[in-house]
Amino acid sequence: MTESDGQSQSVRTVIVAGCVNVAVAVAKVVAGLLSGSAAMLSEAAHSFADTTTEVLLFVALSRGGRPADPGHPFGYGRESYIWALLAAVFTFVSGAGFSITHGVHVIASAQETGDYAVSYAVLVVSFVLESVSLIRTVRQVRRRAKRWGISPARVLRRTPNTAIKAVFLEDSAALIGLGLAGAGLGVAELTGDPVWDGISSVAIGVLLLVVATVLARNNLALLVGRAAREPVQDEIRRELAALPNVRGIVELLTLQLGPDDILVVAKIDFADQVRGADVEDVADEARRRLTARNPAVRFVFLSPTGAGPYPAGS
Repeated sequence: MTESDGQSQSVRTVIVAGCVNVAVAVAKVVAGLLSGSAAMLSEAAHSFADTTTEVLLFVALSRGGRPADPGHPFGYGRESYIWALLAAVFTFVSGAGFSITHGVHVIASAQETGDYAVSYAVLVVSFVLESVSLIRTVRQVRRRAKRWGISPARVLRRTPNTAIKAVFLEDSAALIGLGLAGAGLGVAELTGDPVWDGISSVAIGVLLLVVATVLARNNLALLVGRAAREPVQDEIRRELAALPNVRGIVELLTLQLGPDDILVVAKIDFADQVRGADVEDVADEARRRLTARNPAVRFVFLSPTGAGPYPAGS
């Protein structure tokens, strides 16, 4: 998979999720107003928050994918993490704030609600649509997991592509939220007590806060500066160790500059008979091999140095 392929797949994933959220949000608003259900209105706020998130993630992918220029020699990849952080903090927290506040109001006032039939129908349709969006994201995660020979769960934990993680968590939270809303409506209807509807609204808000916290911490770590994933580092180390006239890798440093941009700095122990021209040839070959193996490797700097000890795998 090339860098442009990964970028375009992420953009399509975000667009699909955004379209689903717009349709679902409108349906939930109508159902919430007709039934007076706090849980349905909270789910509507959830979907509108998700829609805003998709817009910000689209901006993140667009601005972060701009090519490097003299003023920004390493590109604009870090900017994507800023927009993704704004998406996590603003949209999820705003949706969570509305859900919790509205749920507490319903619990305190115990106001009567109307017919739930429309709400149930919307919940079922929403569950189907959100499932379609989640399935697309899961397929993209599995492709990346297969590429690196690791589990999908590990991809989600360590992926620098915040769009994939955000959409996955959004869709997963949306399905859980729909279940909470359905449970709240069902218990409220069976018992005749609208408090359960309010409780489910508060639970949806707490769910959004959890998702917001996870995404915010992930984006903060990437903004501060995080190394490439372990499988990527292992692959880079193998490629460098296989270069001609290389005796070992003394030190390897990597930095995730953006979702699809990696900086590689390595101290290399060359054979004693290597000339300066040979070192230049090896450096050129290293860039060629690493870029061919992983297009996300955009910058490679090698430094000749003395003998090890070498890290494991060098």
